[in-house]
Amino acid sequence: MVHFVGAGPGAPDLITVRGAALLESADVIIYAGSLVNPALLERAKPECEIYNSAKMTLEEVLDVMRGAEADGKTTVRLHTGDMSLYGAVREQMDRLDKDGIPYDDTPGVSSFCGAAAALCAEYTLPGVSQSVIITRMEGRTPVPPRERLSELSSHGATMVLFLSAGLLDRVQEELLQGAYTEQTPAAIVYKATWPDQKVIRCTVGTLAESAAREGISKTALILVGDFLGEHYERSLLYHPQFTTEFRKGTPE
Repeated sequence: MVHFVGAGPGAPDLITVRGAALLESADVIIYAGSLVNPALLERAKPECEIYNSAKMTLEEVLDVMRGAEADGKTTVRLHTGDMSLYGAVREQMDRLDKDGIPYDDTPGVSSFCGAAAALCAEYTLPGVSQSVIITRMEGRTPVPPRERLSELSSHGATMVLFLSAGLLDRVQEELLQGAYTEQTPAAIVYKATWPDQKVIRCTVGTLAESAAREGISKTALILVGDFLGEHYERSLLYHPQFTTEFRKGTPE
């Protein structure tokens, strides 16, 4: 059996209870060594076999899984954050399906949630933004033409950029082709929830210079939108005049 487990954004106590239990019972752990906090590996049994997938190809990862399955061992494939975002997990699952190897999926706390926590921010604010666009800047790996940053920025919605901290000159240029302005609030969150977490508040127009000043070129999320500003409308959910399934609103 193979268990895909989301490790969470970095802090070792932000893995789920289920994910921690699976780590502790695993015979084999294959972890994303470039991003997963190695402190999580302290949960492994002394006899557990541990592999760092940062140094492996897909084929090598699958060979380890197949070998463990043939030996009747339990494997945990430990991905950073939640593997449904930029986890390259589908290609592994499809191969396991083809090989008839059973697996399941335990979600994790994504770094975009960790970044919001670091900022004490709410992505969806009444009257400001009710949508969150999670994307990345096109680099060596292309994106579909309809999902280029210049296209997505036309919405002016809350935006979270993964895998883009080293491309901020281009990020700025493309964001400014849409609904954002030089003054639109932005933030750079480096290694959200890790001990060396760093939060830089800036604007769209100062993203590149802010990152350069702090020496940040990777392992950071870029957050953009007026949700980082001061103005929003009060939520109706707790408004005394708003009727819900659970209470009757009072007259104005």
